[in-house]
Amino acid sequence: MSSELIQTYFPVFVFLLLAIGMSGVMIGLSFLLAKQKPDAEKLSPYECGFDPFSDARHKFDVRFYLVSILFIIFDLEIAFLFPWAVSLGAIGMFGFWSMMVFLGVLTIGFIYEWRKGALEWE
Repeated sequence: MSSELIQTYFPVFVFLLLAIGMSGVMIGLSFLLAKQKPDAEKLSPYECGFDPFSDARHKFDVRFYLVSILFIIFDLEIAFLFPWAVSLGAIGMFGFWSMMVFLGVLTIGFIYEWRKGALEWE
């Protein structure tokens, strides 16, 4: 039983070892061959939109959180659409109308956010 299990998952293990090995080689080569000259512009903040500060309790704009939450909500909508589209032939009209209700609720939420100005960046 265990030898059959090993034979079944052997390609997965080989693929995993190759992926780890190739990524290690590429990261190592980038450290050896690339120019390592950091300057002020390379070290500046680029994701959060403001300079880092020393006190973690410092107040800052909540719009960063709002944008990320809205992105997650609508990203999950797309994540639900892919399996639905693949299995639409098997689930029939009930599955179709269930997804239409789901998309309708999300559309109403999107319109509400739009009207409240949550998508505006001042």
